[in-house]
Amino acid sequence: MDGKQSSPENLILVNRESDGVAFVTINRPKLLNSLTKAMITDLARAIKSLNQDDSVRVIVLSGAGRAFCSGVDLTAAEDVFKGDVKDIEADPVAQMERCKKPIIAAINGFAVTAGFEIALACDIIVAAKGAKFIDTHARFGIFPSWGLSQKLSRIIGANKAREVSLTATPLTAEVGERLGFVNHVVEESELLKKAREVAGAIVKNNQDLVLRYKAVINDGLKVDLGHALTLEKERAHEYYNGMTKDQFKKMQEFIAGRSSKKPSSKL
Repeated sequence: MDGKQSSPENLILVNRESDGVAFVTINRPKLLNSLTKAMITDLARAIKSLNQDDSVRVIVLSGAGRAFCSGVDLTAAEDVFKGDVKDIEADPVAQMERCKKPIIAAINGFAVTAGFEIALACDIIVAAKGAKFIDTHARFGIFPSWGLSQKLSRIIGANKAREVSLTATPLTAEVGERLGFVNHVVEESELLKKAREVAGAIVKNNQDLVLRYKAVINDGLKVDLGHALTLEKERAHEYYNGMTKDQFKKMQEFIAGRSSKKPSSKL
């Protein structure tokens, strides 16, 4: 791996690879990657930095060891929860939602509460067989502030989301895939390989369009369908108005070249 960065205790690792894929690893495996306040801030800063780095095209987020992330370290609960929940700079989920680049989650073991919310902030989820997503907010008397109460119901349906959150029952990777929440379920040994494969397929495409496409999907999800369709029309108009004759010519040449070749890869 080319460029490596890490926090002083190496609890959030960032590896930039030469092909434009960056790997972010939550690295506190002995404590199942539970998050301290410093780790939360470091993760937010890492995502912000990668978003601003033009050499990075896709981000893969994973956890070291037996879990993706077991949530906030509750020995530091007051320090975390009494902090400013509106502080965008120290909020990893806020930074992920502002990130222009696609973010792929590679989930092994458990993604619990805050870890579940971080997974929900990703654009694509690859999970290991047997991985579990668990919302323990109601069990421990913690109020959600990273989006779980709103996002999960929109992805898996309100009834299932209410059951997952109000009973603190695990949502398995396999059920998550069936409900459209998880994109791929693979053997744990294949987890990062599959995430890299999806990332590689994204990297091969027109990067300006990838960024615009992610934005129009995610922005459209925040409004009703009528406004979302208007949003698409407006952005399409803006995009094509900005294209030169030379750009249209290059597009046509590219399409002509592609049509003479067989499809190169499948997910």
